[in-house]
Amino acid sequence: MLAALWCIVQRDLTLAMRHRSDVLTTVFFFVIVVSLFPLGVGPDTELLRSMAAGVVWVAALLASMLSLTRLFADDYVDGTLEQLLLVPQPLALMVLGKIVAHWLISGLPLVLMSPLLGLQFGLSGDALWMLMVTLLLGTPVLSLIGAIGAALTLGLRGGGVLVSLLVLPLYIPVLIFGAGAVEASVVGMGADGHLSLMGAILVLALLLAPWASAAALRISVE
Repeated sequence: MLAALWCIVQRDLTLAMRHRSDVLTTVFFFVIVVSLFPLGVGPDTELLRSMAAGVVWVAALLASMLSLTRLFADDYVDGTLEQLLLVPQPLALMVLGKIVAHWLISGLPLVLMSPLLGLQFGLSGDALWMLMVTLLLGTPVLSLIGAIGAALTLGLRGGGVLVSLLVLPLYIPVLIFGAGAVEASVVGMGADGHLSLMGAILVLALLLAPWASAAALRISVE
């Protein structure tokens, strides 16, 4: 099963490298949104520090949603998804492989770029580290939850709008705890509680999201 999981991840990464413009769109969107806020708000350091966590997290959330509609759509159109339903390995495992590839393509670059973009807001070293840690815990949850919405809206007209309506309410706890951990670090308070809750959400999403997405895919294909 691990070999099958790796094959799915490798396949999706290879396809993503053949369509680099889609990958770069997510990264550029994240960079542009985060960079425009300091220009629009002004040079007030305290104001920038107070809003940094929220701005970066909202930008990461919106950027990760850009590629959700393509998570299963291409496989649905070319018939690959129907073949995945016939393989002896559990469909949830195949879905997990696609989610991992989606996070490596659209989530990991945001995590790696966040410290550099956080410097625009005058964040300290500890706050930048906390921002990176929260995104490392939170962006996989965004991909896992987003996969459920993408599977439910597969093949529907206007699926992108429907995905947004479905997953945005579920993203709110991740957004609150992620931004709250960074804000707690900025003011010198402990962020252990926020990180613990984000870790619990990640574990819960890992256990439930692949199975829920697999069930939704079977319904959509049938």
